[in-house]
Amino acid sequence: MQLERILHSQGFGSRKNCRVIVRHGEVTVNGEVCDFPFTEFDTHNLEFTVRGEAWQYREKSYLMMHKPAHYECSHKPQHHPSIFSLLPPQLLERGVQCIGRLDEDTTGLLLLSDDGQFIHRMSSPKHKVPKVYEVTTKHAVDSQQIETLLQGVQLADEPLPIAALACEQISDQIIHMTLAEGKYHQVKRMVAAVSNRVEALKRIKIGGLDLPDDLAPGEWRWLDESALKLLNQKQSLSTPIEINV
Repeated sequence: MQLERILHSQGFGSRKNCRVIVRHGEVTVNGEVCDFPFTEFDTHNLEFTVRGEAWQYREKSYLMMHKPAHYECSHKPQHHPSIFSLLPPQLLERGVQCIGRLDEDTTGLLLLSDDGQFIHRMSSPKHKVPKVYEVTTKHAVDSQQIETLLQGVQLADEPLPIAALACEQISDQIIHMTLAEGKYHQVKRMVAAVSNRVEALKRIKIGGLDLPDDLAPGEWRWLDESALKLLNQKQSLSTPIEINV
């Protein structure tokens, strides 16, 4: 692929702008400055730098973020900063989207991608990808509340009761609830339906992928092959996702 096309595909602007960047000697490939925008390179494991910043060619973007509180999962936030403000502009240029949304006050694991098929497969209710939430409640949780959440609660505007796939009590006021849906304020509404209240909510796992302990709120990283395999392996009632990293 021509160098200008590589830069364009990776979010460095229009092909014209990428051509200018190359001609100005601001791009190195394999440690050597390349100032001819039409030079052909094999994109497999291709690494390059733009203005001194290292990049690796990726056909598609697969990311995880530790969403902090008081950020909105929207390109057009209304009351708080956007989580997209935490990403480099190249990823925004590529059209990266969050896979499902977390409320402004909800923290934890958030996936992002520019791969439409991947986004659909990870977010569509029919694929039943399990998501685990750490729920801190206002009042102590008792065994009857746990049992009711597992059996199913009736929510307004829902035709049938909705049940948690799993519900583990961690302490008096902390439970880990597993869901395979993403209905509006679902965790908060389910907890309210058993006469309790959510005080803090954090998503700690999607499929088989845990929120890393060393990923601080507001930080993001690329999903490597092992992380993508965890998402794939632990999907419930779904066929595998084919992903080229």
